[in-house]
Amino acid sequence: MTVRSGLRWLAALGAAGGGFLALAQPASADEGGASVYLLGSGGPGTAIMPPVQGVFFANTLYYYSGEAGGDKQFPIGGSVVADLNATITADFATVLWVPTTDFAGGTLALGATLPVGDVDIDVSGVISGPAGGGLGVSRSDSAFVVGDPIVTALLGWNQGKYHLQVGAMVNVPIGDYRKDELANLAFHRWALDTSAAATWHDPESGWDISGKAGITFNGTNEHTDYNSGNDFHAELSVEKAFSDAFSAGVQLYHFQQISDDTGSGARLGAFKGKASGVGVTAAWNFKLAERPASLRLHAFTEFDVKNRLEGDSIFLDFSIPLVMKLPPAQ
Repeated sequence: MTVRSGLRWLAALGAAGGGFLALAQPASADEGGASVYLLGSGGPGTAIMPPVQGVFFANTLYYYSGEAGGDKQFPIGGSVVADLNATITADFATVLWVPTTDFAGGTLALGATLPVGDVDIDVSGVISGPAGGGLGVSRSDSAFVVGDPIVTALLGWNQGKYHLQVGAMVNVPIGDYRKDELANLAFHRWALDTSAAATWHDPESGWDISGKAGITFNGTNEHTDYNSGNDFHAELSVEKAFSDAFSAGVQLYHFQQISDDTGSGARLGAFKGKASGVGVTAAWNFKLAERPASLRLHAFTEFDVKNRLEGDSIFLDFSIPLVMKLPPAQ
């Protein structure tokens, strides 16, 4: 493994680590307006797999602020609300284990993520509550909570400048779900996200073009009897490395709910939504305690939004190897 390839993959791990997250971002029209998959996490180098066996750590600091006017209604925590404002400040820690670089001709990685953070929700109109009756004209809720853990598996291959990856992640509904409350990180439902990604990376020129697409299959929140519809997400990024230490580029994403919300808790019917986002990203590769490390910044703003909050997000990824099994020196 060369220094450049090792640092480059760590930058990719910072982006990929976000894709393991059970996320509080109001990014879809599912229950609570929240998707399991982090839009924007499929950034530069997203399909590049670890070049060596080992254990790696990735951490994402995340901030989101979004709002929807009084003419838009949302189902949250068993209530139907309007004129909604949400702010989420959260941390998502991921551990990734690479047991082999020769599984089905590629590299296998297994990981887990735990989200924790603060959620602030303000609504100016509560249309109905968990029991179905009107509750009032305004309500606020704030909580520091632990979300549902995510487990993930990735399998990837590379041939020269070309990289291909398939993956799956599962939201495990055992987090601190606050029943009948507005502020939550936990989804209280099973969910499976499947995805495929491709990267063209040219180390000599420094250009990286990456794309990722996937479908999230959502289960039912048994407490609210809300079965969120299935979601499609797609992303594209173009980045230029200006040195071994620094790179920067642009990212795009699109989200589309492809099946209806159902169940007695889905009081707004199908409630299918969509959203697109555009943003910038930059990475800094360095050494920490004699280990290669990476920081990556993402910043997005949303447009073409339907049945969801519209807002801005910024998140910072950090990644570093904990243990690496390096090949014998030649």
